[in-house]
Amino acid sequence: MRKLLATLVPLVLPMGGAMAAETPLRADQQAYRALYKEFVETDTSITTGSCTALADKIEGHLRGAGFTDAEIHRFTVPEFPKEGGIVVILPGSSKTTRPILLLGHLDVVVAKREDWTRDPYTFIEEGGYFYGRGVADMKAMDAIWTDMFMRWRKAGKVPKRTLKLALTCGEETSTAFNGAKWLSQNRRELIDAEFALNEGGAGRTDKPLEDGGRVVVHTMHVGEKTPVNYRIEATNPGGHSSAPVKDNAIYDLSDALARLRDFDFPLMLNDTTRAYFIKAGAARGDAMGKAMVAIVANPADKAAEAVVNTDRTFHSMLRTTCVATLLDGGHANNALPQRAGANVNCRIFPGISAEDVRKTLETVIADPTMTVLRTDNRGPDAKAPPLNPKILGPAEKLVEKYYPGVPMVPMMSTGATDGVFLSAVGIPSYGPPGLFSNPDGNGTHGLNERIAVSAVYTGRDLLTDLVTAYAF
Repeated sequence: MRKLLATLVPLVLPMGGAMAAETPLRADQQAYRALYKEFVETDTSITTGSCTALADKIEGHLRGAGFTDAEIHRFTVPEFPKEGGIVVILPGSSKTTRPILLLGHLDVVVAKREDWTRDPYTFIEEGGYFYGRGVADMKAMDAIWTDMFMRWRKAGKVPKRTLKLALTCGEETSTAFNGAKWLSQNRRELIDAEFALNEGGAGRTDKPLEDGGRVVVHTMHVGEKTPVNYRIEATNPGGHSSAPVKDNAIYDLSDALARLRDFDFPLMLNDTTRAYFIKAGAARGDAMGKAMVAIVANPADKAAEAVVNTDRTFHSMLRTTCVATLLDGGHANNALPQRAGANVNCRIFPGISAEDVRKTLETVIADPTMTVLRTDNRGPDAKAPPLNPKILGPAEKLVEKYYPGVPMVPMMSTGATDGVFLSAVGIPSYGPPGLFSNPDGNGTHGLNERIAVSAVYTGRDLLTDLVTAYAF
């Protein structure tokens, strides 16, 4: 799943979002909380859990709300019986306006009970936070989408646009059955939509809420990078370690990685990153903000680039990045290495092909005796969706309503989501604002994952209003 950025723009503005005193829940919030709790307490990790089991429960809730056989579609493949998903249709009144797809993944990153302070698969509310694996990534939104469909069907509300909900498995690992990929390749008509709302967008606080933090920025996820792994490998005849020579596979690999360390891919901008750096930079007003604006005005401004590059997130947003993440080499303590290799993880800027990056790596390594091979293929190359004002405009208005004074900034993620599979078949994917997290990322993919209670309930209302603005 997409990696939450822990170093977004630290805008300092007089705005809301600080932790508030507890207030009694409305009846609809109580129902949502129970649904959310069930989602979190159903283990959907790839090793010990089952997405299919949670999809079964979701189907039961949807049928109880009045959805019919014709509106509920289950899918899986025999080889991966625990990685099934569900699509549900809420028909609209218009025969000409294209549908909207709401996408969410049910699977979560594996959590070890012995490492956590609390049971990761028990939904716990404590100190103004919800704790549990998946509370942030991304079962809060999954439950919001499901709850939204249930409430509207029970109330007899019919949208103008047909709404589709796809809850899938396999986003968190490349070894699982990926439901979004399967749907795009095998049931494209089932998820056909003008655009999709997915994970990726969010708000950030300037510091933890318990320390007086406030929401200072909201983002709309508009595009992402393509994650690709390559193996760089050096080989050698080897020999006895008592008679060493300079021609050594480990040394060759080390030299190659040092050249990679010192190499920067060229600076690039697209519509999303231009908008991000202009709007976020102008809001800051400090030296970094001025450099952010300057780099858009003149991408060849080396002084501005040097300033912007001091922020690791901004540096990554401006180019393809490749970094060594794993090493192996040699076969015996008393033998010269016959083989040494490294995994290089690249995050490729939209519009650049994986093969072009592979060739660049060969050029940077500058050693024709070494090989550079792509080792995985998670999916298609990422495509940047358009900055559509019909999509961004309603979101900006609702952020202003719920978080007065807080800017909403379009952002290209340096991580990855299942949105790439939709974009590949002509369905642009956007991550709306609404939920928010602290600067540390709230333990997503790590220990003691949490999300602020206020973020969930406010985000639920904002997202309900947003889908209403798009569809009704």
